[in-house]
Amino acid sequence: MSFKTEKIYPDCPIIIRTVDIGGFTKSQLIDRLKQSSISLNEYGKRLIDDERFMTFEETFCLQTIELTVGNLGFPNGATTSQIYKKANDLGLELCPIELGPYLRLAYLDQPEGSSNHSMQIKQAPSGSITIASKALNEDVDFPKGFYLRRINGVLWLRGYCADHLHIWNDYDHFIFCQPKRA
Repeated sequence: MSFKTEKIYPDCPIIIRTVDIGGFTKSQLIDRLKQSSISLNEYGKRLIDDERFMTFEETFCLQTIELTVGNLGFPNGATTSQIYKKANDLGLELCPIELGPYLRLAYLDQPEGSSNHSMQIKQAPSGSITIASKALNEDVDFPKGFYLRRINGVLWLRGYCADHLHIWNDYDHFIFCQPKRA
């Protein structure tokens, strides 16, 4: 889905999802991903295997917002820190890194992305949705977070690496959390 528009959040097209998170151990979560035929790349496995990737014992509900970098006011793209700061200024929050597997399990009808092999290197793949979250590790070679993708009928939970200079395109999709209401 593409949101090619000049409108800025909150006056732009968004997708809201409600996701239950928590209640599984790491091994149970990995088993659920396998049972749902969800593939992980090596970066995704590294994120889940990392000791800083924690699971929540209690189940709770998060409301997420999907929008583009352009919808945050960056028609020419932006760095991760610029995107996260602007989202924060607009009242959106980063997602817990643990949302990745739960969101992938909840969003099984993601549209097919393009398998075009001529896409630019070091860019978000066509049809992917990046989950905005705080990095577990600042090492440039350690994955920074998850993105969701469906390619050739296969659902993926993938980790990605991007340094602080990486420019995301205006059409790249991100997921943020809405603040919890008191």
